Amino acid sequence: MINLEYLRQFRIGGYAIFDLTLSFIGMFFLSPLLSKIFSLFRIIIPKKNWLILTLPISIVVHLLVGNITLMTKNFFDLKGDYALKILIIGLTIYGLKGIKILKK
Repeated sequence: MINLEYLRQFRIGGYAIFDLTLSFIGMFFLSPLLSKIFSLFRIIIPKKNWLILTLPISIVVHLLVGNITLMTKNFFDLKGDYALKILIIGLTIYGLKGIKILKK
């Protein structure tokens, strides 16, 4: 049987490929439900935008629950990892562009 630690040992730049893949797959399956929930509040979020916002949302969620992962730590590190900061901020801006708020 494959151990979870075995799957998490494969990394790109220190980030576990398994964790990143699982995040995107989870958001892929949750995005229709999340879009439907937000549409009740007259906020239209396309499913594509949920995938784009996967990493920024994961950083916020990990921060809120107090589970500081490597990506969360590197994003808030003031002395480096500028490529990660640019990527996350770019994904946030690009992901928020397609969101529409409907008027009454």
